Amino acid sequence: MIQVAVVGAGHWGPNLINNFERSSRSEVRYVVDRDAKRLAAVAERFPSVETCADFDRAVDDAGVDAVVIATPTSTHFDLARRALEAGKHVLVEKPLTDSVESSRALCELAEARGLTLMVGHVFVYNAAARRVRQFIEDDELGRIYYISMVRTNLGPIRTDVNAAWDLAAHDISLASYWLDAWPTQVSATGGQFINPGIDDVVFATLRFPGGILANLHASWLNPRKSRDITVVGEKKMLTFDDVNLDAPLRLHDKQVEDSESGGAALVDSFHSFRTSVHLGEVFEPRVEPSEPLRNECEHFLDCLTESAIPVSPGRSGLAVVQVLGAISTSLAEGGREVEVEIG
Repeated sequence: MIQVAVVGAGHWGPNLINNFERSSRSEVRYVVDRDAKRLAAVAERFPSVETCADFDRAVDDAGVDAVVIATPTSTHFDLARRALEAGKHVLVEKPLTDSVESSRALCELAEARGLTLMVGHVFVYNAAARRVRQFIEDDELGRIYYISMVRTNLGPIRTDVNAAWDLAAHDISLASYWLDAWPTQVSATGGQFINPGIDDVVFATLRFPGGILANLHASWLNPRKSRDITVVGEKKMLTFDDVNLDAPLRLHDKQVEDSESGGAALVDSFHSFRTSVHLGEVFEPRVEPSEPLRNECEHFLDCLTESAIPVSPGRSGLAVVQVLGAISTSLAEGGREVEVEIG
């Protein structure tokens, strides 16, 4: 049994505790948090788990194999570093850290110690998201033109990072997972309405190799919870609504055709002279129900017990932080397009 210490019992921590506790391959040995009320709630729900406010007590325990970190972003580096130095494998929630330098340092430390460092980019463990990647790999959509990604809600409003660092990390990792590439340039604009100096809404454009564009809308100041993604290809188009649990994917047999290459024989305007629109059927691919976070936690255990290669390794976390850093630079410089250096 893999012995796990979970650090952070706030918004997301209890979900991680639950998944590692109910796995047949792991058990939670410690839950660490500074809030006594949170620890009391954990102790009531998971009476076999030891709770404490002292991180050193958990990380210094030779019986602990792995540390799972679900604390504010600003604390990730120090906690993950100390866990790696103690010889523990680490799963840390997104984003990996709040800077490129500290993220790179964690990657190098994990590699030097031969330890697994994985980042909680949970959407790459979503069955529907994996189906999208398969459609792209199978050339079902044809050449990808662009991806539009909307991730909004009303709260929770953060004071430690802007909306891009809080929300867009998911979409950056997902777009890169689908395209098997990282953006080369980014530009972004945003608005600071609630807390001075912190963008509550961010609109960012990412340029990928091959001329592919991805546009991100991230906001915690919106009346509607949206997790809407559109992928537009040369042959077909696809929509992914993560809020729709019954039918998250729709494959649209729609495209723009060159009228001189077999499109419509009759055109009625100069605008439609060169092109015509093909409107085919809409297909809802069946996606087997699964729990993305459970998939992520089980994959982390695979990496520890079966030497599996992480789908979201530390280096992917570093790349996402590099993109987020470029977005922040563009925000600070009035939307200037910024080069992204990955690696």
